[in-house]
This record gives sequence, C-alpha cells and structure tokens, in this order.
Amino acid sequence: MSKGKVLVVDDEIYIVHILDFSLGMEGYEVITALDGEQALERMKSERPDLVVLDIMMPKLDGYEVCKAIKSNPATKQTPVILLSAKGRNVDQKLGFDVGADDYITKPFSPRKLVERINQLLGQQVTERPTP
Repeated sequence: MSKGKVLVVDDEIYIVHILDFSLGMEGYEVITALDGEQALERMKSERPDLVVLDIMMPKLDGYEVCKAIKSNPATKQTPVILLSAKGRNVDQKLGFDVGADDYITKPFSPRKLVERINQLLGQQVTERPTP
C-alpha cells in the first residue's frame, strides 16, 4: 500500500530519477513532470498528496506553479516543497511568500528530503538497517 502520491517536478531528468527511486523505496507512489505546465496538468489529473518542485524550469517557474497550486481552492492544502539551487535568503523568502511549505537547496540529501516529506504527510520516518 502506498504511503501517498508525490508529484516530482524538475527539468533535470537525473533529479527526477533519483527522487523517483528514493521515494519509491520509501513506499510512495511517484508521478513526474518536467516543466511547470506539465506540473499543473498533473495536479488536476492526478491529485497528488505532496509536490516536490524545482524553481528554475522552462515555461512556468516553480514560484509561479506554487502560487497557482496555493491559490486554487482544490489544491491549496497540498504541501509543496521547493527544491532549488537558488539558496539565497531572498529566494527562500519568495518561496515561502508564494506558499511553499518547505524549501530545500541543491545539492540535497535524498534521505533528508524523504524525512521532510514524511513529516509533512504525517508519516513515521522508517529506519533502515545499516549494512
């Protein structure tokens, strides 16, 4: 049984693959989009429980997508984590101003991202045995 559905949005395909694998191993169903327009289409058709969203993308950037998600009554409760190489305080402030629930800078630890997702979705962090 899935722990929840996560929409991963990034134009860097290797990031999408890393997150697809990491979140899939944690029991999440992962759906993906490679730009902001696809992300909004996926929001309507798939109704994810949480969104991991890059900022610098073609068509619509992550700030615009986050603002659209949070201004739509049907999706405004969906947690959004912005994941970006933009690490300045002003960038993070803008992210929270458009409604993001969390902001993580690249490079990032997939494990840390999973912990944040678990927290936002109210899931217990699963401990993995050390090899």
